[in-house]
Formats: sequence, C-alpha cells, structure tokens
Amino acid sequence: MTPARLLLYGGTFDPPHVGHLNNLRAAMDAVRPDRVVVMPAGTPPHKAASTTPGSWRLAMCRCFEAVDPRVTVSRWEIDRAGRSYTVNTLEMLRARCPGAALYLALGSDMLLTFTQWRSWPQILQLATLVVQSRADGDGALLREAARDLMAQGGRVVFAAAVPVPCASSEIRAGTLPAAQLRALLPPEVRRVIREHHLYGIEEIV
Repeated sequence: MTPARLLLYGGTFDPPHVGHLNNLRAAMDAVRPDRVVVMPAGTPPHKAASTTPGSWRLAMCRCFEAVDPRVTVSRWEIDRAGRSYTVNTLEMLRARCPGAALYLALGSDMLLTFTQWRSWPQILQLATLVVQSRADGDGALLREAARDLMAQGGRVVFAAAVPVPCASSEIRAGTLPAAQLRALLPPEVRRVIREHHLYGIEEIV
C-alpha cells in the first residue's frame, strides 16, 4: 500500500496573503498530498521574533483552510517553547504519522540558503523538498542548488506558482494602497487585522 503523502507548509505568516495561498496550491498540485499541515512559526531562527502574537497569526492562517479540505492549521510550533526549527517539526510529524511520505514546501530563497539550516542533511532524509520560484530569472540557480542537494541524497520537486510581487513586510509597513491591500489579503486575514488593529492598516482593509 502506498504511504500517505503529507505536505508541510510553514512560515511566519505575518500576515499571510494571496501569494502564500498561490504557493500552497502549486505545491499541492505538484505532489497531490493526502494531507496538508500549515504551520505558523513560533520564533523563527533566521529572523527576529515576530511582534505579532502567535495566536493572532494562527487566526489569520485559518484562511488556508479555504484552499482545500485536506488543509489543517497546526499550532504546534506556536505552543512550543524556544526557537522553531524545521527538523524538529518534521521529526514530530514522522512520529505522529509513521509511514507517511513527508514533503516540505519551500520558496526559492530558502532552497538557495538551505545548507545553512540546522540539521539540513537530516531534513533531506526526512522529507522531499517542494520548491517554488519567487523571482524571474532564478531558474538556473535553483536547478544548480537542487542538483547539489540531490547529489547528497536529497529529493527535490519543483512547483510552478503564480507569482505575487509582494512580501509580508510591505504589508506590515502600511505603505501599500488600500485597493492593493484588499486584493492581497483574504477576508479572514482582514478580519483579524481589523479586530486587533494590526500594522496600522485596520481602517483600510
């Protein structure tokens, strides 16, 4: 019997926007998982801790559940003390879902810096990487990085996502036009922003 496919999609998601939704859909199209776990990070090791409380980011991540019935949102990293490392999350999923084939969704920037991650060789053993390109013209760099990882036993799948030229940091900065913000932010995200007066944009979303 073919083992179930479980796709992990993690991030700070401060806030999640349509680009994140597009990336998730592309990853799901690429690997056709039986289950998807969206994992908002607790304290990411590669950046300063988010100033937005984890419970609020978790609430915003409910927007992912509208993508597909297979999607669930987990609070495991948010509830866990200390910094969030992907290897720990994958080990948890392996323990909870023995026999499942694990897949890890990544953006292109993450693939290019993957060998700087904690326990990256172990991650390669635990999961297949599902990589989306976020910038035009980075295909050659991605292929080279993927070849290097596959030479070390890794498995890499590419997913074609519809690009959205926006970063969460631009939304937090509060400098985008109101119409663009409303187009970028799913209804559930806009509701949480208004309720908690986030990013100084609650009056225009």
